[in-house]
Amino acid sequence: MTDRLVRGQKTVPYGYTSLAEMGKLHADMYMDFGLLKLKQGEVFSEEKPFECLYLLVSGSVEFNWNGQIVQAQRNNCFDNSPWVLHVPAHTAISITSIIEGSELTVHRTENEREFDAKLYGPEDLPDEIRGEGTMYETGTRTVRTVLDKNLAPWSNFVFGEVITSPGKWSSYPPHIHPQPEIYYYKMFPEQGYGFCEYGDDVYKVKHNDTVFIEPNYTHPQTAAPGYALWYMWVIRQDNKDPYESPKYPHFIEEHDWARKDTSAIWQPKKR
Repeated sequence: MTDRLVRGQKTVPYGYTSLAEMGKLHADMYMDFGLLKLKQGEVFSEEKPFECLYLLVSGSVEFNWNGQIVQAQRNNCFDNSPWVLHVPAHTAISITSIIEGSELTVHRTENEREFDAKLYGPEDLPDEIRGEGTMYETGTRTVRTVLDKNLAPWSNFVFGEVITSPGKWSSYPPHIHPQPEIYYYKMFPEQGYGFCEYGDDVYKVKHNDTVFIEPNYTHPQTAAPGYALWYMWVIRQDNKDPYESPKYPHFIEEHDWARKDTSAIWQPKKR
């Protein structure tokens, strides 16, 4: 196994922790990715020549950009929809933590397009339940899509969250796409675990772990019984071959039948 799986610490450290950096660490992702944890009253400020995303995972913060100031609160990433600040290159932002230990993810990538900055709130990002009525509910999961080609064609990110219910699967049937992707995980309760298929290999994933998914590797997920598995997913868009439906994702034909014909799935006989 390679460094495709990066083990997280039991508790996210304070400050900014870089996990991917364009041209350096995990350069094949073509984007920056890091974790940000702030003390009460601490301010994080930056102005980068990149398109940037800031996802509030948990806590209470004040977002400040382009003269706008908005307070956002999220008790946890399982029960509450996200807040996400999305800005174009050369936009000065600051994030002030109102309480101790607010956690965010930080994302940056190259994008010369001009677009309006936007703060997405829970009212913009309702829960979408996918997989209902198929595969005897074994693939039922909660999806919150923030950015994709339809919602934000000006963005070089495809971005959102998935909650895999205890004992169930997500990102299934196995699928591939030629764009790199990052998964970042939280478990509830925190001692939980799940499994990430990575092509023909499998990673056991835990709280605060990160997986860097290379192009054209299958990557379905499953959560151990008793444990909910949340993951943030971010795809670096390829302008020459964009990630958009119905071209992508490409489901592996050998297993795609399962979502189409539930009646063909074996079930134990009633006794």
